[in-house]
Amino acid sequence: MYETWISARNAFFHFSYTKILKPFYFLLDPEFIHDRMIKVGAILGRFGFTRALTRAAFGYHNPRLETTILGMRFDNPIGLAAGFDKNIEITDILPSVGFGFAEVGSITGEPCPGNPKKRLWRLPKSQSLVVYYGLKNDGCEAIAKRLKGKSFRLPVGISVAKTNNQACADVETGIDDYAKAFETMKGVGQYITVNISCPNAFGGEPFTDPERLERLLTRLDTIQTDKPIFLKLAADLSHQDTDAIIEVVRRHRVHGFVCTNLTKKRDNPKILDKTVPEVGGLSGKVVQELSDELIRYVYGKTKDTHIVIGCGGVFTAEDAYRKIRLGSSLVQLVTGMIYEGPQQISAINQGLVRLLEKDGYRDISEAIGVDNR
Repeated sequence: MYETWISARNAFFHFSYTKILKPFYFLLDPEFIHDRMIKVGAILGRFGFTRALTRAAFGYHNPRLETTILGMRFDNPIGLAAGFDKNIEITDILPSVGFGFAEVGSITGEPCPGNPKKRLWRLPKSQSLVVYYGLKNDGCEAIAKRLKGKSFRLPVGISVAKTNNQACADVETGIDDYAKAFETMKGVGQYITVNISCPNAFGGEPFTDPERLERLLTRLDTIQTDKPIFLKLAADLSHQDTDAIIEVVRRHRVHGFVCTNLTKKRDNPKILDKTVPEVGGLSGKVVQELSDELIRYVYGKTKDTHIVIGCGGVFTAEDAYRKIRLGSSLVQLVTGMIYEGPQQISAINQGLVRLLEKDGYRDISEAIGVDNR
């Protein structure tokens, strides 16, 4: 009865969102809509009764999806990807929406206004977004001060990056900036992700270079923390580049990888829209296959030593399940929720339970990497 009710409820909200709300939202500037949704989420998370109403509309729980990874307990493997909740404002409402965890930020050493507007576009035919925010956030000191002593209602990962300015394009200054954000934010949340793959920052992605990455991780190793640390990888890495990064990571305190960030390439056959901005990285279905391939490759190289979090092009339970079967212990999304609606989180989780039952698995952990062994 419970599963039938959840299916009917999700179908109703999916129709309402995709046929009524989304056509209206998509007439408006995407950054304007994003900012309004952050404000709504913050308000809903503030009060017990609004959290309860949201849970009734969007929540879902099944013990088959519960898992413990690196000492962190997750109610389900579906998380919000970094880039949506830039200043850590909506974590209180996310469990009620159905998320099992969230990665927030990226947070930088200094306040960062981001790149000039316009910096967010929709590609409806490609089911993608073009993102050119440039690490917009209030900076680590202001955010840490606001969140001091806060306990979260779900596991929260803090994504840290270097400030998007000319000064931090210098390697040593950039390392100092990463270290400041890491040190300042280490008391917040349950894990830390070092984002070396933002495609929209001044100076590009210098720390995908092995020698520079070695210097960065050596510096971060000196900062005391017992929290798991992940490295967020670029979608456009070659296998050779990935091998070099893995070799460096093995010498340092890194527990896993987030695969992947946005793609910068404009020759991707998944791009179906005629007009694509020249700046920014692409999310959604455009990056899906790149993400899946990097998950497959990284898990194959590190499955006995590191955890993989999959991110990129997750719209359905089948999308998430494919990433899990390739080696992802957890899965993140943003664009799928924007195109399909907030009820899609519980729809994906419910669909995962059906797929596990179909394949004869008792719980989600049994499916991790089964297509990549």
